[in-house]
Amino acid sequence: MKEKMLKKFEELYGAGGDIRFYFAPGRVNLIGEHTDYNGGHVFPCALTLGTYAVVRKREDDVLRFYSMNFENRDVVKSSLKDLVFQRAAGWTNYPKGVLWAFTSKGHPIDKGLDILVYGNIPNGSGLSSSASVEIVIGVMLKDMFGFDVSMTDIALLGQYAENNYNGVNCGIMDQFSIAMGKKDHAIFLDTSDLSYEYAPIVLAGKKIIITSSNKKRGLGDSKYNERRKECETALVQLQTVLEISSLGELTEEAFENAKEVIKSPICVRRARHAVYENQRTIRAVQALKDHDLNLFGQLMNESHKSLRDDYEVTGIELDTLVEAAWEQEGVVGSRMTGAGFGGCTVSIVEESAAERFIAEVGRKYKSKIGYEADFYVVDIGDGARKLA
Repeated sequence: MKEKMLKKFEELYGAGGDIRFYFAPGRVNLIGEHTDYNGGHVFPCALTLGTYAVVRKREDDVLRFYSMNFENRDVVKSSLKDLVFQRAAGWTNYPKGVLWAFTSKGHPIDKGLDILVYGNIPNGSGLSSSASVEIVIGVMLKDMFGFDVSMTDIALLGQYAENNYNGVNCGIMDQFSIAMGKKDHAIFLDTSDLSYEYAPIVLAGKKIIITSSNKKRGLGDSKYNERRKECETALVQLQTVLEISSLGELTEEAFENAKEVIKSPICVRRARHAVYENQRTIRAVQALKDHDLNLFGQLMNESHKSLRDDYEVTGIELDTLVEAAWEQEGVVGSRMTGAGFGGCTVSIVEESAAERFIAEVGRKYKSKIGYEADFYVVDIGDGARKLA
């Protein structure tokens, strides 16, 4: 891939100069869904799928962008004077947003760039292709311009760009896990204060299989903001009897003892998911430390049921995939991952059963939904970095 990208780069922009290569992974969240904006824990890991970038500094202020994922489109030209969101700029709003964020936060960029990217993360899959682009650009800027920023800083700058340039009110999980990923480990992240620890994922003859429903979704039409508002409403009402600043501070028992003050039954269910899912995530990480992968799988299954019944963000596509997975031999656990209403599921499957899992789940999905799902047998990789 590197040679192919270099050839295309030189074809578009010419040879010579200091050409550098970078990579940022995609991510999958193993458990801990819709907890990040509720002050809870998440448990994502970086993948070996991701975004590659080939970059060369220019002597003027011109910016040129090209994606090998959109080969029928031309080079997109811009400049450092034009770091303003424009819908017509399409995918280039993500790298431009990071350039804008660095500049806004006191890291001035004084030279233009020729940039070529290629990603092997499925579009619209919920594996964070946009955050992957943001972080690969952040790592590139740190390296090429010598900025004194940490990987956590790069994650926060990526989130700042997505929130304030692209207008998506995401939490920190995606950018953090992509920047901070570690091979064969997931990140146990407390979103309330960004404290974290790496937890080894020892699969011992098992594989992580991500299944894309191929139903495209956007956070706006997935009722994401509606769920946030319902949780905020529940929190405000709980605060009349409890001294808490987030739902993530509650145990299941504390929630059950106080839930009567929440006036809406819907808000009770939303808050119950946030509280129970956070505690599930804490227990799941402990299960891994105890080498109890079966318990981890049970908690994945419980997570999906809660997202289906209490949070109502799964939908027929994700439910079909997960229920088909639960019926297969050799499946340790399976759940939806990401915001929901489309996107992906994540399953842990015995390696010897993986081929049959893909065939059977794929067959049942197409039979019920009418189109095919895509399957990715993935490995857990390191975070964003410069490539040699």
